[in-house]
Amino acid sequence: MKRNLLAGLLCIISLSIQAGVPDLILLTRYQTDMDINGWLMSEKLDGVRAYWDGRQLYSRKGNKLAAPNWFTDKLPPFELDGELWLQRGRFQQTLSIVSRDQPNAGWNDISYNIFEVPNARGGLVQRLDKLRVYLNANPLKYLQIIPQLICKDKAQLNEQLARVEQKGGEGLVLRNPVSQYETGRSPNALKVKSVDDMEAIVIGYKPGKGKYLGKVGALWVEINNDKSFYIGTGLTDQERSSPPPIGSEITFKYRGFTNNGIPRFASFMRVRKLP
Repeated sequence: MKRNLLAGLLCIISLSIQAGVPDLILLTRYQTDMDINGWLMSEKLDGVRAYWDGRQLYSRKGNKLAAPNWFTDKLPPFELDGELWLQRGRFQQTLSIVSRDQPNAGWNDISYNIFEVPNARGGLVQRLDKLRVYLNANPLKYLQIIPQLICKDKAQLNEQLARVEQKGGEGLVLRNPVSQYETGRSPNALKVKSVDDMEAIVIGYKPGKGKYLGKVGALWVEINNDKSFYIGTGLTDQERSSPPPIGSEITFKYRGFTNNGIPRFASFMRVRKLP
């Protein structure tokens, strides 16, 4: 009995470790006083981040993604980190496809866009070259490396940012080309956007008034498990009639914070994850 119980506990512990959140590199917000001349810049794709451990595809939070066998069978036997993506402005459709419990036909339109080869040696270019060599021998139409451009100065950075945002892109990513692979929030990996955004959890609603009578006037949301506030702008009439369910994770944009740490001018953007 004790031996069986111990074996069961060890199995649970093993499964918990396997299902843990992958330890990946995270972006830091770019500040205009940073020296980024000579860094690599690329478009920040608004997709679903996916980590390939050489055998299985996981979400950033460690959930297994139900990708079809044809999608994963020919992926390389080493780690990859990137974005599952359809095209600009189609995040919701991407999320709908890759978050289902079973593989579906929508994966035929998904591409896996790589910005990192975790734990490979050398700087970013050398790490990505490991995948480039693999793709030269094993080309896959849905697996590609996100193009990296050398940033000459801040003027070029601003021009590229404007170009990407005009096309409907989310922003840019800056990477220190000589930095070795690291995990966690990194000063060598920066996100660049004209408007800040972050995630919040929907915890309730504020009834609408006037033309929104009988609909949702604002979402009551919470960030960091301790600060709550209302987001009333950015919602379409359809979203006010059928708002994101309580417990869902949303993305909103904002400009700075109040003295109490509440995001200023918060505006709803999209549902990030359903409960």
